[in-house]
Amino acid sequence: MAGDETKERKRDHEPPAGAEAKATWTGRSGSIAYTASGGWIVLRKKEKPTAEIFSVSYVADEADAGRPVTFVFNGGPGASSAYLHMGVVGPRRVDFPADGTLPRLPPRLVENEDSWLAFTDLVFVDPVGTGFSSVIEEAAEDAKDGDKGAKKPADATDPKEFFGQKRDLESLCEFMSRWLSAHGRWGSPVLVAGESYGGYRVGRLARMLQESTGIGLSGAILISPALEITTLNPTDYDVLGWIDTLPTMAAAAVHHGRSRAFAATTPLDEVRAAAEEFATSDYTSFLARGASMPADERERVLSRLADLLGLPLDLVVRAEGRITIQTFGRELLRDERKVLGLYDATITVTDPFPDRDAYSGPDPTLSGINPAYTMAVNRMLRTEIGVETDREYTVLSYEVNAAWKDDTEHHAFQPPAGATDDFRYGMALNPHLKAFVTHGRFDLVTPYYASDRLRNLMRLDPEMADRLTVRHFGGGHMFYAWEASRREFTEAVAAFVENATAS
Repeated sequence: MAGDETKERKRDHEPPAGAEAKATWTGRSGSIAYTASGGWIVLRKKEKPTAEIFSVSYVADEADAGRPVTFVFNGGPGASSAYLHMGVVGPRRVDFPADGTLPRLPPRLVENEDSWLAFTDLVFVDPVGTGFSSVIEEAAEDAKDGDKGAKKPADATDPKEFFGQKRDLESLCEFMSRWLSAHGRWGSPVLVAGESYGGYRVGRLARMLQESTGIGLSGAILISPALEITTLNPTDYDVLGWIDTLPTMAAAAVHHGRSRAFAATTPLDEVRAAAEEFATSDYTSFLARGASMPADERERVLSRLADLLGLPLDLVVRAEGRITIQTFGRELLRDERKVLGLYDATITVTDPFPDRDAYSGPDPTLSGINPAYTMAVNRMLRTEIGVETDREYTVLSYEVNAAWKDDTEHHAFQPPAGATDDFRYGMALNPHLKAFVTHGRFDLVTPYYASDRLRNLMRLDPEMADRLTVRHFGGGHMFYAWEASRREFTEAVAAFVENATAS
């Protein structure tokens, strides 16, 4: 009998107690009374508890079956949902300066007039290994205090099981299904929104949610997405990754007054158009032909490239025209001892190691900004919502990122699975699904032109093309840190959601 009771307790794993709080949000469109709740949902594998996923929900008190619900997550891999939660989507946000530069610490939390709560209920999801979410590790069998030799059960969950592309997507599908059941929302329009690798997730979930879980989507919102993994780290033998980053570098060079191809007052759209044309014509030919290109043509292309990027010609020649984002960020303003942010190339910091060849200083648009989000989300969860836990809230886990793997079975010669095929398939599978793809124009990490290029290669028929919106904003990876971009973005998403959920 005792053994049966132990098995039953294991099966009916109880996560930590959650918390909820009542509040009222006020925006430009009016006020909404809502319930904010933070808690864990247990994932299972063959009825065995395997992980606890933490989420924060904001549900309007007057919500009915017709009000949409949007599941929101970030990327990394290894990032919690804190960036979108406290940056643009939630009812409270970090008070950034209007130009998106770093706020003073501790950050101020302010009412977010641009919250998506105005038009949808919200669920911020922290994948396993981020936020308060974790694998359920079973205690060793017959373990006694200090008994390091005790063995864990043979079917114990691998602590890194969820750190893979396929298993991660499966866990999000399971979470969403369980959340809809627990809250009685299977009759609500469902949308998913993800940033960066979260955009990759959204692209693949557009297919998996509908095909494997039975959750029909009304809308998919891809924010600064990394749709294809292989182009993120180009080599001497690649072409596409170098093409994708060039227009963003050219725009950054103009922004900082270093372009020799354009005056600092040149409209950004004009710069982008010229850089995109060069990137897909002369520059593409240069990258593909290599040493077979005649010397005079090589000189002309490299000279034009150096002028567009605002870099010394000898540097561009030594690099054979392949300028990494790290090199560009370090070299553009080297004479001012400034380094550009990779996630927003308009933001700079002082180079702490100007005498060293390799830069190992802070990226102001990631490392520099994390304390603001960490302090803000902990205050929101622990003080304003009232979640009581000794767990550390992990905003960004480099351990999860380092452990990430391709866990899809395929031949060794096949590249890692991208998201564009699943995205296309999902839109074809559901003729009512609408999608919104967006980037910041100064993001070097996931450049806007990568998505523009992929959209042009998706072979969309006119009907499907009408269901896909692509729009970019001023700013970087987290472009919503710019006040003007945040407001424009929310207005655009509000119109998109209204259209995607119209009956």
